[in-house]
Parts: sequence; C-alpha cells; structure tokens
Amino acid sequence: MSVPLLKIGAVLSTMAMVTNWMSQTLPSLVGLNGTTVSRGGTSERIVSAIYPSPEEGWQIYSSAQDADGKCICTVVAPAQNMCNRDPRSRQLRQLMEKVQNITQSMELLDLRTNRDLQYVRNTESLMKAVDVKLKTASDNPRSLNPRSLQELKDKVTQLLPLLPVLEQYKTDARQISRVREEVRNLSLVLMAIQEEMGAYDYEELRHRVLLLETRLHSCMQKLGCGKLTGVSNPITIRASGSRFGSWMTDTMIPSSDNRVWSMDGYFKGRRVLEYRTLNDFMKGQNFVQHLLPHPWAGTGHVVYNGSLYYNKYQSNIIIKYHFRSRSVLVQRSLSGAGYNNTFPYSWGGSSDIDLMADENGLWAVYTTIPNAGNIVISRLEPQSLEVLQTWDTGFPKRSAGESFMICSTLYVTNSHLAGAKIYFAYYTNSSSYEYTDIPFHNQYSHISMMDYNPRERVLYTWNNGHQVLYNVTLFQVIKTAGD
Repeated sequence: MSVPLLKIGAVLSTMAMVTNWMSQTLPSLVGLNGTTVSRGGTSERIVSAIYPSPEEGWQIYSSAQDADGKCICTVVAPAQNMCNRDPRSRQLRQLMEKVQNITQSMELLDLRTNRDLQYVRNTESLMKAVDVKLKTASDNPRSLNPRSLQELKDKVTQLLPLLPVLEQYKTDARQISRVREEVRNLSLVLMAIQEEMGAYDYEELRHRVLLLETRLHSCMQKLGCGKLTGVSNPITIRASGSRFGSWMTDTMIPSSDNRVWSMDGYFKGRRVLEYRTLNDFMKGQNFVQHLLPHPWAGTGHVVYNGSLYYNKYQSNIIIKYHFRSRSVLVQRSLSGAGYNNTFPYSWGGSSDIDLMADENGLWAVYTTIPNAGNIVISRLEPQSLEVLQTWDTGFPKRSAGESFMICSTLYVTNSHLAGAKIYFAYYTNSSSYEYTDIPFHNQYSHISMMDYNPRERVLYTWNNGHQVLYNVTLFQVIKTAGD
C-alpha cells in the first residue's frame, strides 16, 4: 500500500507547484488597445484593456489623449482571483478533486488492509496448528481418533472468518487497479497541461508586464489637468500618532524618491520624521528625525521640492525648511492672515493657514479680517514666498472641514466628521465657483488634514490617528483643432 500513497503525494506536490506557477504568471497576460470616438464635436481617445471587465484584466476608463500625448487615466488592476477564470485553472481544480478522492480511497484501503492484516496475524498460530494436524493425519490415518477429528473441525471453524477477509482482499486489489489507472490518467493530463504552459515564456510575460507598467506610468506622468469627479474608498496605510497630525510625500521630486514625512500633533511641534519609503512608514522603521528650529501651528504643511513649508506657531509667518541642509532658507509673513485659531477649519487645531501644492505650484489657503472670514487663496513664489496672486472665494472658512488644490481649483469639504462630502469648488483660472456633491467615506470620523499630491494623484489624510489615502478621478475633454 505504501507505493500508491507515495505516488499520490507526488501528484499533489506537482499540482501545487503548477497552481503556484499559474497564480504568479497568468495575471501578467495583459495588453492595451485603443479606439477614438467623437462626442458633441469632441474627439476622445478611449483606451481599454484586452479583457472585458475589471475582474478579468487591466482597465483604463475615461481616458482622453490629444496630439501632444496628454491623457487622463483611471486604471483598475486585475482581481487577484483572475487565474480562477482560466480554463487550465478549472482543469487543475478538477484534477485536485480527483486526487483528493483517490487519496481518500487509498486511506480507506490502507485502513481496511491494516485491520484485516492484524486479524490474519492473530490466526497465524491457529493455521499452523491445523497444518500440523492435517500432515499427521495424512501420514498416519490411524492416529486420527474421534476426539482429534473434532478438535480439527473446531480449528477449521475458527478459520472460516478468513474467507470474507480474503474476498475483501480481492475487492481491494481490483480497487487498487482502478486507482492505478486513475493516477496514470492524471499523470497524462498533468503532462499535457505542463506542455501547454511551456508555450508561454515566463521572461516574455514578465517583459510584457513591465512594458505595460511603463506605458501606464508614462500615461499618468502626462496627465493633463482636469475636473475632480470622484474619490475612491479610503486606503488605510497605518494607525499611528495622536488624533491630529499630517503626513506627506514630496509633491515635486522624481518618482524614484519615495520618502515619507510625518508630523504628529497640531501645535508647538518641532519633530519631523522622515521615512525612506512608504513601506518603512507602514512598519515604523528606517527613519531619521528633523528637529525644526521653530515650532509649527496646525496641520497644513507641505513638502515641495525638497523643502518643508509650514506655519510658525502663534504667527502668520510661513517658513521654508530645507531637509538636506537642515536649515531655514526663507521665512515671510502672510500679510493680514489670521492665526492662533482666529480663522481655523471647523475642527479647530490652529488650522488658520493651510499650505498646499498642485500641478501649478505652491498655494496658501487662509482668511483675513477684511475678507470677513471667507477663504482666501494665494499663489506663492516657492523661493521667496512672495504672494503672486490672491482670490477671495466667498466661502466661510469656519464652515469648511478641510480643503485641497487640484489643477488650480480649490475643493472644500463641508465637515471634518462622518458624512462629509466635497461641497464647494473655486476655479482660480476663471475666478468662479460652484457647489458640488462629491461623496467620500470618512472612515474614522475626524479628518484633521487632507492634501492632494499631484505627483501621485492621491489625497493624503490624517483621520483620527490613521493615515489614509484616497485615489481621485479627474475628467477632461480634449478638443481637437478647429473645435
């Protein structure tokens, strides 16, 4: 019985290896194609994947591309269970079920064999005694008296239960023969699948994936500015620090620099933690500490081109701190700006001055007494911190939960608590505004920082001691020449 069991173990091992290989390589079978459609005098190039649905492959929605190659992309990666839809995966599952059934049959046969073999061993001495009696009777018939004959009959009667055991052995032998045939068939099918898989060059698949990732990255790098139309579900990166704080990556440096900065608390803080990568930040490891020369106020800090811009505690002074030199490069008062909880967001926290960056530069969001507490937007010169231009939005800052800039447009939430939505948008390009209704899930019910990163096209939030990301969807219609 041991040999068939070893064969079954080998089959199981082989199938496990095949299943693992498929799960790692089959999701890589992706590619892109494109079509052009016209809508109301507008020409759009819609890019999609070779698979028909998000569950089966890469998808790119709402993609527009002009002659300069600028495009807007929303990318949905394939589901992790994509391999389960592959016909070969179904074959493997069926084979696994067969192997499981065969294994159960073998275990049952093994159990019966061990039980019956023990019975045979227990009757071995009885069989030897009967054999001796029969030989004696054969050699000397006169020695077989009535008493000896009765004893012989009794011993033979005790051996009768061996007959069904032997019959069961015959049945088991036929079952083993069938099992052997099943294993042989399984081996042939597995060999066929292996040959079919051999048609796919792993390195070629890997190259196709890298090429696709490069194309997607290139597309995202060329994204033009657009209007915010949606916010994804929250992605919790880590739970750390107090209820209030801020965290961010640089909004301008090359994508190869993945450093993350974290600043816990909303007033009088001076300690900035710099993590090497997002993964290090998630694990709370591999970080260096920067001790700022002046404490900060609020959570509206931003890292822009290697420097930290923040509001100095109990003042309307903006400080530019350079990380590499660990020094203050410039500081300047934001004329007329309220500070020290004069005009904060609805959650308070000395959030009078909110610094942020988008595709078009560095911004300050604040308010002044002459503006009657309404949100003011100023575009800043990053080197000198001089105000280049200012807009009065007319929206009361104390009614805002948080705000962020995307493509020169200020988006304002109506609360920092659960049920909040993006409620107001002010377009600096046209000095106009509109009320919006863009919902998002405030998972931990108290947002004290919400900033957009144009390099990654995500929203960074600090939500009740949790560091959370939101992906955003931007929409833009590219008009062709002459429209």
